[in-house]
Amino acid sequence: MRAGCSVPGRSRFCFPTERFEVDFGIDEATRELLAGAREIGRKEVRPAGLEADRNGAPLPPDHGYFTRFIARGEGRTRWLGPRGRRRDPGPRRTTVQSLLLAEEGAYWDRGIGVANPGVGLPEGNVLGLGTEAQKEQFLGSFLELDRPRWACFAMTEPGAGSDAAAISTQARKDGDGWILNGAKCFIGNASRADWILVQATLDPTKGRAAQRAFFVERSTPGLGGFKIEKKMGLKAYESTSFLLDDCRVPASHLLGGEKRHEGKAGFKTAMRTFNAGRPVIAANAVGIGRAALDEALAFARAHERTGDARVRDRIEAMARKLRMARLMCLRAGWLADREQANLVEASMSKALAAQVGQEATTLGMELIGTVGARGDHLIEKLYRDVKAMDIVEGTGQVQRMIISRNLVQLPR
Repeated sequence: MRAGCSVPGRSRFCFPTERFEVDFGIDEATRELLAGAREIGRKEVRPAGLEADRNGAPLPPDHGYFTRFIARGEGRTRWLGPRGRRRDPGPRRTTVQSLLLAEEGAYWDRGIGVANPGVGLPEGNVLGLGTEAQKEQFLGSFLELDRPRWACFAMTEPGAGSDAAAISTQARKDGDGWILNGAKCFIGNASRADWILVQATLDPTKGRAAQRAFFVERSTPGLGGFKIEKKMGLKAYESTSFLLDDCRVPASHLLGGEKRHEGKAGFKTAMRTFNAGRPVIAANAVGIGRAALDEALAFARAHERTGDARVRDRIEAMARKLRMARLMCLRAGWLADREQANLVEASMSKALAAQVGQEATTLGMELIGTVGARGDHLIEKLYRDVKAMDIVEGTGQVQRMIISRNLVQLPR
């Protein structure tokens, strides 16, 4: 694969021109992982997702699905424990492998994938930036789960939306601790999390350089006002709004400690999460789109619609777009595996895949016609689920802004 200049004679608009080769061949180990995910998806994940959607509420923490989840050894942290005492589980999954599994999981139910117990989104930041004491304190209980446990990352705010640089939750130094004040919204699993990694700013006028991340434990005074939001889709997991009202945390709860957060490290901490998370959301959108296309194709066959050239043409176009979106996701993951910058590719993958996923579910709704209006067909559920892929971790508009500013070499 070779990338070249998009505007001849205007080099500043050019993409990188170096030659590079990308191999997305799936090895035997990855095939086995995908086969296992497919089997669990069929037997466990989709039925659980449909149950939550029918009930209009997330599965309770003591639901049998979660019990079986941790009994299979899932939900454990990748941290090996103090001085690496836990047995090494083997080679770490590559980002490309994780993206393929994220796509497969979303094919069966994306909401259940978020609802699964575990450290979730903040784990990478804690592993990469946390002190050894913080890893022991906050990841220790996830080494071997004694019950379903959750943690979460809180960035989104009512007034900031997807603009990570505009958050207003404030952190103020107070003796040997910190006082947090602000509001967060639509935070996945916050109301059942043991701890929340809260992104806050020391001074809103100083922009990104003033941002920090703090561990806030469930029982901390001042943390409250939990409200589980009603959503049009993805009803299998809780999206929670909450308040921080003079919420005091010890100095040791600042992720990485003071020295680690000099300069723009606090903001970079958050963006590190997003640069890793955006391709995952994109892969989720591809998975939902695949599921919608498969269901639409099955419906067309069952109702003798495949003889219509217009139907065949639209199905072909949709399959081609989904494959294109998948390749964009894998390209972002391939760069991440080589520790190369993937900001633009991560944003491109999310902007494209979310749009393609929505197109696939819309096609499905148009094919099933009045059946979709009953509200009990899988395609109708997927149609409601996929919209969030264009919103969470930066809307499509935000992604396009990031891409365009990078192309014209403006600061982010």
